[in-house]
Amino acid sequence: MCGICGWIDFERDLGSPEARRELADMTATMAYRGPDDEGTWVDGPAALGHHRLAIIDIQGGRQPMMHQEDGLPALVLAYTGETYNYRELRQRLAALGHRFDTSSDTEVVLRAHREWGHGDPRSAVSELNGMFAYALWDTARRELLLIRDRLGIKPLYYYPTERGVLFGSEPKAILANSLAKPIMDADGLRRTLSSIPDPDGTVFRGMREVRPGHIVRVTRDGIQQMTYWQLTDSGHTDDVPATVQHIRELLEATIQRQLIAEVPLCTLLSGGLDSSAMTALAARFSDERIRSFAVDFTGYTDNFVPGPWHPTPDGPYVHEVAKYVGTDHTDITLSAHELMEPNVRAATLHARDLPLTLGNLDSSLYLLFGAIKQHSTVALSGEAADELFGGYTFFHDPAHVQADTFPWIQDGYDFARRSLDPGLVEKLDLPGYLDEQYRRALAEVPALTGPASADPHERRMREVCYLVLTRYLPTLLDRKDRMSMALGLEVRVPFCDHRLVEYVFGTPWAHKTFDGREKSLLRAATADLLPLSVVQRVKSAYPAIQDPTYDRMLRTRFAELLNDRNAAVAPLLSVDRSHELVDATDNLRGVEHILTLQDFLTDYNVSLTI
Repeated sequence: MCGICGWIDFERDLGSPEARRELADMTATMAYRGPDDEGTWVDGPAALGHHRLAIIDIQGGRQPMMHQEDGLPALVLAYTGETYNYRELRQRLAALGHRFDTSSDTEVVLRAHREWGHGDPRSAVSELNGMFAYALWDTARRELLLIRDRLGIKPLYYYPTERGVLFGSEPKAILANSLAKPIMDADGLRRTLSSIPDPDGTVFRGMREVRPGHIVRVTRDGIQQMTYWQLTDSGHTDDVPATVQHIRELLEATIQRQLIAEVPLCTLLSGGLDSSAMTALAARFSDERIRSFAVDFTGYTDNFVPGPWHPTPDGPYVHEVAKYVGTDHTDITLSAHELMEPNVRAATLHARDLPLTLGNLDSSLYLLFGAIKQHSTVALSGEAADELFGGYTFFHDPAHVQADTFPWIQDGYDFARRSLDPGLVEKLDLPGYLDEQYRRALAEVPALTGPASADPHERRMREVCYLVLTRYLPTLLDRKDRMSMALGLEVRVPFCDHRLVEYVFGTPWAHKTFDGREKSLLRAATADLLPLSVVQRVKSAYPAIQDPTYDRMLRTRFAELLNDRNAAVAPLLSVDRSHELVDATDNLRGVEHILTLQDFLTDYNVSLTI
């Protein structure tokens, strides 16, 4: 796991001292993603930078890595992530005559491109099972490939220039180059204020994101996007028992692969079905006793107040699973003051690198990962199981399912939008932006085939599942990557294995709810591993602090912001309206959003051109 960046300029030799300094500045921004090693490679129009978090082949996996022919670099790779099937690929490549200098997965990826990707890079990438984002420079073709994994677990951004491109694991790497400007226009603000991401664009004008399952090819002639993977209809024919059995087999195979590491490994345990099943399987296949960690808040269980998203506290279930499975468990207990600590909020924003926030859910995750990093370098997470198996309540609410929009959009007012100046609201036309993104996403949904295609509900649930996997899940994966890598912690997500995703996506909705509940297939596939209480537990989201001290501190800071007429965000707001709204709401998520936007505009010196 690492951080990458680079610069291609087809009209310039990037070996000059000035260009090398710019590359060094870009590479330095990735230091926390890879605290173990750093490296750069420059030759003519190409400059690549890398910071490494060593997980596999700690001594031999230095980057950027080269494949040489006739004593000269032919392919140069800057890679971040994990290729879980690298051992199998290494054996195949060795049988074809390849000789390896390291035992790293990076070299396997490099040689896979030499063997299978020379004619079409999609042939090489399609062989990889894992989470990854990488840049591959072909010295003879003068061609750069930017490649991202199928589900978008690892981030990768690029910024076209007049003579080439800048790229990086995070926007901050690109912005460290003088050619990139931190400008937010109306489109950027729409993306900031919407809960729906544009899969191509970012909040910065001119900056783009490599889409999951895509390759971006950069040559002197321009930039081209290619798709190497997408969700398709599989024509599922297995009955429910066969489906349950195959899901169990896929989960076992996936988790065994993802336990490979030469550094301490643990699991994130919430006491829900997803993380508990994952932890139980990890404990079954690990050669050592598995460590597990959970987040908690001071007085949370004793003073817990149930709500729609949090019907039960995690603590009792976490401890039951840890005892049942036999993990070496640790609770990380946080307070309101820790979550509101200015340095923590600043670090969280710097990790996110974008004016997006889930408030204390972000800061608590950051602090949790900081505590875990003291013991482990790799953590397994249950992220994506709800999206894949239908765990959220909106999957099962007819009003949300049949709404002609994204099904997770909440009814009622949105605080952040209603706080804006009315003229700006009219100009931004956020409902129009939302509808545009929805229609665009719907147009991508693969058609349902077979007998299920005659059922209108099955057709709609196919659309809902696609929307969730391609427009909802990426925001959560991005959050988890940013919060973990900001602390040099690698988080793996077994439920994002593309073989599992392909299989479950193609499964009829009637199978996914065969017992009349959410996540029917996952529950049936893993029930034998867990206490009955956990098997039957109703979905409870990642916990949010319920201490009123936190809300009071949040309101105080927001009031201070509204009284500061020189605040960067002030031109966007209706101050009087914001006062009214904050006094009338007990949901302060929108307050968190405005405060984060203020910090972002200030800390990143963003120019607004609305």
